[in-house]
Amino acid sequence: MALHHHVDPRASGDPRNIYRDDEQFYASDRPENPAMPEDRPRGGGAPDPLRHRGTWATAALVIGIILLVLIGIALFP
Repeated sequence: MALHHHVDPRASGDPRNIYRDDEQFYASDRPENPAMPEDRPRGGGAPDPLRHRGTWATAALVIGIILLVLIGIALFP
């Protein structure tokens, strides 16, 4: 009997030291046909290109923040 899993050779006759190998261990709860189709296939078509805000939107945001700061300073001197 070949000893596996670093079992002490003095305990080789003990029936509690019988270990299943990986194939036997993992086969116990596998279905009959373990090759199942993917529910979320990887890959696919090319992604949509990223759309950035235009320069006008960025300029309006910066001007809005500057106006907000100036109005805040004007109202609370």
